[in-house]
Parts: sequence; structure tokens; C-alpha cells
Amino acid sequence: MSRRSRRSENGSRTAGRWRGRHVLTTAAGAIAVTAVLAYVMADRRDEFTAALQTAPVLIFLAAAALQMLALVARTEAWHVCVAAAGGTVGRRVLYRAASLGYLGSQLNSQLGAAARIAALRRSGRERCPRVPALVAAEIPILTIEAVLAALTSFTLVGPLGLPWWLPLVLLAVALAITAGVAGAASRWRQGFFSGLAVLRNLHGRAAVIGLVLVAVFAQIARNWMMLHAVGVDASVFDAIAVLIALIVLSQLPIGPSVGAAAVVAVLGGDGVALAAAAGVLLTATGTAGALAYAATAGVDRLWTARPRPEPRVTREPAAAVTRA
Repeated sequence: MSRRSRRSENGSRTAGRWRGRHVLTTAAGAIAVTAVLAYVMADRRDEFTAALQTAPVLIFLAAAALQMLALVARTEAWHVCVAAAGGTVGRRVLYRAASLGYLGSQLNSQLGAAARIAALRRSGRERCPRVPALVAAEIPILTIEAVLAALTSFTLVGPLGLPWWLPLVLLAVALAITAGVAGAASRWRQGFFSGLAVLRNLHGRAAVIGLVLVAVFAQIARNWMMLHAVGVDASVFDAIAVLIALIVLSQLPIGPSVGAAAVVAVLGGDGVALAAAAGVLLTATGTAGALAYAATAGVDRLWTARPRPEPRVTREPAAAVTRA
């Protein structure tokens, strides 16, 4: 076995062990958070069940469609970043890889990102950048999301009792990180930093910012719809605060319980049962959107892999033979 093959095999084993430990940690965290929520709502089971049953099916489907729209917009932003980094992989291959990542994100965001990158490398190894550049290609999207979260972090001041000056500090930190990333992109262009190439192009930056805004607005609308569906009198600012809490808590290994935990943390003071019901519906619509996205990618894979009929060969008629 060659040295490169042994390195690849050892890397695969290490990645497999890391994923296994990550899944176990996420499962343990999800069970712990679910147990805490169940204890808090022990005397509010009827109110929780009634809130879940009041959500109209059409609202649920509309929220799932908004989640799918957010995933499509974010995937297209990723495609712009990968193409700027030198990737020539087709959009359909990249979208199929992203669908696996979004399923993994239902457990943990880091697990989803790793699954997305690994799936893309398997599908188009010769046409996409190396893993370090693919990791860096996530940074422009994450940086824009961080700036947006910092700009709207004032929505958390009231619900969480945070000091008024904290959003200013967060915004300063986000802008400093953005300036550092932009400076690194202009100064270094090889290896890992090739994934930041989209930041060197005005058109590319504008495209990524616009697509991320579409994804964020779709998720804010989904949050607002689900909060009102169970009877929570929430404003758009409340929906934004819930989205920020969802993003922050999704970095922790707590799995599908992140939706209920985020809404209870932000809006639990107005009613734990209603907040938990809204959080469960957010998780359900998020999962439904990810499954619909993955199903679409699966159908596309089957469609492109179907056997194609061989072209019919028309033969010239044999020349007539005249007998003497």
C-alpha cells in the first residue's frame, strides 16, 4: 500500500471516529435538554399539546417551504464561493452534496458542514478545491451572517436581560473579524486562503450578500409564522431574536431539541408551553424543509443516473442487385 493510500485510510478512520463521537455527544446533549424541558413543562402538558394541535397544516407547509427557500439561497451562495475558489463542479452536484449536509445539520451545524464538504469531494474530487479551501469558502457566508446577527442583537437585550451596550461590542467584534477576513483574502491567495477569493470580487461579494439576505429573511418569516401559529403574540423583532438564539445554540451538541430550547430561552417568560410548542414546530418545519430538499436532490440523482437509450443507427439500404 502506498504512503498516500495509507494516509487517506488513516484520515478516513479518524474522521469516522470523530463523527461517531460527535453523534454520541449530540444524542446525549439532546436527551439532557429534552429532559430539562419535560421537567419544566410537567404541569403544562395539556397546554403544550393544545398549542401543537392549533397550528394549521397550511401554515406548517408554508413554513417548510420557507425553510427550503432558505436552504436553496444558502446553497447558491456556497456555489458562488466555491466557483470563485476555482471549483468547476456543476451546480447539480454541489446541490446534491449540500442536501446531505443540511440533513446532518439537524443534529449539529459542524457535522452538517463536514458532511457537505465530504460529499462534494466524493462527487467531484477533480473539479472542486481541496478541503482547506472548501472550509475557507464557508467563511464569507458565516462572516455575513455574523454581521447581521450583531446588527440585530439588540433584539436579545430585553428578553434575556442583557446590558444595553453588549450589541455595540458584538457589532465592533463582527466588523473587526470582517475586516480581518477581507485583509487576509487580499493578502494571501493560495491554499486555504483561495477559498476567500469571492471577497476580492465586487460582483461575487454582492451576490453572496444578497443570497444570504434571502435566506435570513425566509427564516425570520418562518419563525414569525410558527410563533403566531401556536398563539404567541410575537413581533418581527422576537422572530429575529429566536433566529439568533437558534444559530448560537445550533453550535452546541443538543440536536433537534435546539428549536424548543431557543424559543423557551427567548420567549419562555410569556408562557413556557406555548414557547416550547413553537420551538417544536420550528424543528419540525426545519426538518421537513431539509427532507424535501434532500428528496429533490435524490430524485435529480436518480434522473441523471437512469440508463439512456442508445442512439438508433440507421443503415443505408443495400444496393439493388440486378440479375442479367
